[in-house]
Amino acid sequence: MTPTFVYSALTTFVLLISLPFSESRTFRNGRKSVSPRAGTWAYVGCYTDSVGSRTLTSNPGTPGGTAALTVELCTAACQASGFVFAGMEYAGECYCGNTFSNGGGPAPDGEVGCSMACSGNATEKCGGSNRLSVWDFDNAIAAVSSTKSASSATVSVSSTSASASATATGPAGWTALGCYTDGVGARALANQVWTIPGASMTVEACTSACKALGYTLAGVEYADECYCGNTITATNGPATDGCTMACTGNAAEMCGGSNRINIFSSGAGSTSTSATGTGTAVSTSLTSSSTSPVSTGLPTGWSYKGCWLDEVYGRILAYPQPDVATMTIESCVAVCKTAGYSVAGMQYHTQCYCGNEIVNAGTTAPESDCNTPCGGNSAEMCGGGNRFSIYSSLATVPVRALPKPQNTSLPGNWTYQGCLIDDAVIRTFPYQLEFATNNTAENCLNKCAEFGYGAGGMEYGEQCFCGDVANVIAAGATLQPETGCNMLCTGNSSYYCGGPSRIQYYTWSGPALDLWDFKTGAAAGEYKFLIGGLIIPLIAQPAVNGKVTFLEKFGTSPAANSTGAYELDLASLDNMTAAWRPMHVKSDVFCAGGLTLPDKVGRQVSIGGWANQDTHGIRLYWPDGSPGVWGKNDWQENWQEVSLVDGRWYPTAMTMANGSILVMGGEVGSNGAAVPTLEVMPLPKGAGSLYCDYLARTDPYNLYPYLTVLPSGGIFVAYYNEARILDEGSLQTSKVLPNIPGAVNNFLGGRTYPFEGTAMLLPQHAPYTDPLEVIICGGSIPGPEIALDNCVTIAPETPNANWTIERMPSKRVISSMCALPDGTYIIMNGGQQGRAGFGLATEPNLNAVLYDPYKPLHRRMSVMSNTTVIRLYHSEAVLLPDGRVLVSGSDPEDERFPQEYRVEVWVPPYLTSGLTQPTFTSSSHDIAYGAQWTVTVNLHQGTTANMRVSLLAAVSSTHGNSMGQRTIFPAFTCAGNVCTITAPPNANVSPPAWHLLYVLDGPTPSVGQWVRIGGDPGGLGNWPNFPDFDLPGV
Repeated sequence: MTPTFVYSALTTFVLLISLPFSESRTFRNGRKSVSPRAGTWAYVGCYTDSVGSRTLTSNPGTPGGTAALTVELCTAACQASGFVFAGMEYAGECYCGNTFSNGGGPAPDGEVGCSMACSGNATEKCGGSNRLSVWDFDNAIAAVSSTKSASSATVSVSSTSASASATATGPAGWTALGCYTDGVGARALANQVWTIPGASMTVEACTSACKALGYTLAGVEYADECYCGNTITATNGPATDGCTMACTGNAAEMCGGSNRINIFSSGAGSTSTSATGTGTAVSTSLTSSSTSPVSTGLPTGWSYKGCWLDEVYGRILAYPQPDVATMTIESCVAVCKTAGYSVAGMQYHTQCYCGNEIVNAGTTAPESDCNTPCGGNSAEMCGGGNRFSIYSSLATVPVRALPKPQNTSLPGNWTYQGCLIDDAVIRTFPYQLEFATNNTAENCLNKCAEFGYGAGGMEYGEQCFCGDVANVIAAGATLQPETGCNMLCTGNSSYYCGGPSRIQYYTWSGPALDLWDFKTGAAAGEYKFLIGGLIIPLIAQPAVNGKVTFLEKFGTSPAANSTGAYELDLASLDNMTAAWRPMHVKSDVFCAGGLTLPDKVGRQVSIGGWANQDTHGIRLYWPDGSPGVWGKNDWQENWQEVSLVDGRWYPTAMTMANGSILVMGGEVGSNGAAVPTLEVMPLPKGAGSLYCDYLARTDPYNLYPYLTVLPSGGIFVAYYNEARILDEGSLQTSKVLPNIPGAVNNFLGGRTYPFEGTAMLLPQHAPYTDPLEVIICGGSIPGPEIALDNCVTIAPETPNANWTIERMPSKRVISSMCALPDGTYIIMNGGQQGRAGFGLATEPNLNAVLYDPYKPLHRRMSVMSNTTVIRLYHSEAVLLPDGRVLVSGSDPEDERFPQEYRVEVWVPPYLTSGLTQPTFTSSSHDIAYGAQWTVTVNLHQGTTANMRVSLLAAVSSTHGNSMGQRTIFPAFTCAGNVCTITAPPNANVSPPAWHLLYVLDGPTPSVGQWVRIGGDPGGLGNWPNFPDFDLPGV
């Protein structure tokens, strides 16, 4: 370190009153001095700084550490240490000095770079990246300039200067050797002492400090500087003039001058001097009293490894610890050992660093360079300015060669781009990960690529960022000199991982990780207004009579005048009164589950509810009437006759392979305790509910779990961010699946309520030998509740089953997903931030996305048309028989977003293309497993050679959960326009259910017709056998 000298304000004042008014003086900074102000601190300006060469060289440590820094704490710390300049940097760092070193000075961009709020007071500015907010004490700035070196300035005084009366005699035990030459590049005494406040310098203070450090020579220079050593360097010698400056702490003493030093000796031996002029060597034979390194009090195996240079190419120990004002060698070693490191380094009173090796091509320094007493024990040496006292438990400390950016042996198709600027407040990339001990280009970039991000990099050694090139453009981030990326990767110290506000920046140069098709015109589909609504439904359920039933949270309706249930007649849309048939429920269905039963009339069941006996409720509706004609049946319930074993709010229902109904999960109601159980309806004799530890453990993030029957037997269940397979007989866990991925930077992201995504089964095709796949799209993360921007799929029955991540074009939570007749899926509704609940989601997502499982992975999503209607909490999407998607609801109860009564339809491209829909007649609407039946088709575009047949199981849609959903493409053969279809072979491939049967003429589906597959093996048509319920029989 090469310091530049500076007057303190007091020195300036003393000299001004000591000099005759006729004198001509040139100060080192080339500025005229001004009268000092009162004893206060004032802001100077924004100054440049660098990690490797500090502008203010002392780092005192402040109460509360970096997380609590304020301007007041920093200036107080600097003043207490005798410094007249204080600088705050990077929100939490404090630096002090009596001079500006290493070329630091006013920032060329003015105040722009000093834009970071202090970590302890957001109303104050504490510098920025490589920028110091500099304050001075008593106008010290008036006497200093960082732009001129000490050697270029002069102090001209007359021979009658008042300072001539000052003495240069030594204190007791010390002998004055006289005035010597000195220079910034070649010091007469090599070791500068920083512990004496600059405004308090005296000969006694300097000699005492040097004696305490074990030196026999002491020198005072430029009024306020102290140097120590045991020899005088050969390039300096006695001077005939120039030692004319009074000490700042005692104007009666001389403290050297500009490039002149008063030297004192405590040696008892003789001094041999060849003093023929400046530059003559001076050798002294003196008794040494140097301080020895600590060898006791250390952990077994630890020992001193020498004094080492730091910051030549960056820090030589990679892991800084918090500054401690009372640091000792023992305390630093203990911290590093406890943290699992084998190397400890002390620097500059209070700084402790750890590691397992010396990095950045570190080299040893002269032992005399490590001359700074430890903050907690002045008898110990804790390094010095850019010097480490190194201790280690290793016999030989390994030294790693100079690191570099990793631009070879990168994973995949990643390419290094350079050192990119970043803003600590407004980040360049949206996703930040922390790898405290294992940050490398491989680990960071592989994680980015796994989640579909084609740009990213490492910052500050341990941070990893992921995003897109578009983020860089939007942030206006630009490449900077490579020297700014100077921090070692925590997982591989051979490479750099960025620096402060600098990202080691990489981009993906191969084929796009995820590619989306942006549709336009008819190919994008379109949203259309269908009809005004009377309620905001939280459950939408197409019925086998061609109508759609809606259930709302009765008793808490925003309109406060609802019956809680309505049936929408799609054949009467031009007549508002005829279109909406009022229906009635006796209890509050708020957040109930639902199903269409496989009995012969397709009754609908609603299970659970809001509170008290409502949570035990079982409600049944037998659809009647016909298109254009109102039915007479209504919802039937009596919780005293038939009810759940455990009351449930937010439960899921599923038809099992045996025809029974499985009900899982929920809460007690009214935001109550978890109900971590499952039960079967109708309830077998002597049975109750079954406790599920995995639901208890993941409450409250597992509500409305996703359930499905697996073709190989067993039941798949996904809840929160976990999944497993249950044995279909015992309902106990038979296989635990890998956790469901969340966000790239948060594996705790959830997929079920309240971090609500949406789930579907991908199509099954005859002969049903391919494994069934489950897809879950969207969700959210705890804390900031940023919506997830990916879909994940798994084939749970396969060996070593795992999740595949596909990135979506946008983030989405509380979304809806609907299966279409052609085997594709439309994703819609929801927000991009928040979670399920009233007033808890923002940033509405108005765009529809089509997922096509027949395309290659990572190429399956297409961006479709937009709506103008915001649909957040309690919005639904269900398939209508004519192939359109009915879109309803939005109940945010948030003044920022409307309560939405309007009903829309989304018209898929297969209907906006202008092609005519095919028609067909079916020989049967009730088909056994493996049975065959015929359909007579009327095609308009193609032939039966390119025809397809699909079966879409009836659904009850709520909160992103389409209970009962399944898409099947059965086998068929055709003779002319008569085709024979073969039903699925068993109840595991296709559980008993009602399905919409579609014939597809190329891409265009017919209007669907309801057919039942698999009958009613559970005898639900005879349940519940009580007077308040109508039974269709089996």
